[in-house]
Amino acid sequence: MDFIWSLFTARPKYRNYARIDQRGVCCAFKQCTQPPAGQDWVEVTEQNLSWLNKPLPLNARITRRAGQPAARQLRMA
Repeated sequence: MDFIWSLFTARPKYRNYARIDQRGVCCAFKQCTQPPAGQDWVEVTEQNLSWLNKPLPLNARITRRAGQPAARQLRMA
């Protein structure tokens, strides 16, 4: 019965972040529902271990377009 109820409960939407140093090299990954504190974190499409200690590929970053509401704003509307 718990399985059936779990189908109807809202699950948090995890997003992937990569910590980038001043040279653009990926230092760490984090998966969380809220953006991490600090300016070194950028949202990425996935967590790829081959990016560690290497420059982050340009196509890995998720960029928000101007006027595109964040997921949190959509839920509140």
